[in-house]
Amino acid sequence: MTNSQAGLDDAEVAIAAALAGADAVRARYGRRLTRIDKGAGDFATDADVAAEEAILGVIRAARPEDAVHGEEGGQRGAADAVRQWWVDPLCGTLNYAAGTMVVAVNVALRNGPAAVADPFSGEVFHTDGETAWARRDGNDTHLTPTAATHLVDVNLDPPFPGAPGFRAVDLLAHAGFVERFRPRVVSSTLALTWVAAGRRAAYVTDGGDLAESVHFAAGIALCRAAGCVVTGVDGAPIGPTGRGLVVAADAATHGLLMSMIRG
Repeated sequence: MTNSQAGLDDAEVAIAAALAGADAVRARYGRRLTRIDKGAGDFATDADVAAEEAILGVIRAARPEDAVHGEEGGQRGAADAVRQWWVDPLCGTLNYAAGTMVVAVNVALRNGPAAVADPFSGEVFHTDGETAWARRDGNDTHLTPTAATHLVDVNLDPPFPGAPGFRAVDLLAHAGFVERFRPRVVSSTLALTWVAAGRRAAYVTDGGDLAESVHFAAGIALCRAAGCVVTGVDGAPIGPTGRGLVVAADAATHGLLMSMIRG
């Protein structure tokens, strides 16, 4: 971050950090990657680590007193700090390692601004906590959710903490679901930005508490600011007592999905 950037507000810090991470991700795309095993078939790469360091560099320069929790580096600063940044430097590592350009760089300040960068489209989706925008080539466009596409992204990654009561994968076999929607599987929280932008009607995952997850915090903040309906798979507000995530462009779409999930 340059001296001219040091006076950025929190929203612009989030944008600058996400873009720095996106630059690191894009620069390493197609190269031979070093894999870092996390167990249970999961792994990170040197691109994940480099992107997180680039993001940290921006946050440290702009907000040196803030705490940061990163997907790769863990907690830096007090875990109970009022100002806490959540960082997922490369959401979609499996996609990236396979040469698939469907990934997201997520940066969010707790209860504040957030940004999600798409390293390959050049877009950065961002919110100041009240409104949501997509920025391309320096120009901001207001995000307006719509269910018109009828496309719903379903996260099929294990584990399935809601099983056997509910698994997101079960929606794919639901007669009502295939009559009204068309499933998509992106395997990256980039799909959350697409709901906010009107490119998807909804997104469903059956994970645990996602409210303060480095993977989901930025996308959830963006969708809320855009006016999407955001709940857990039980229809309750997301949080420590909830589980999973259903994000819909409008109340009607959310209601349909909830009726299928409950059924």
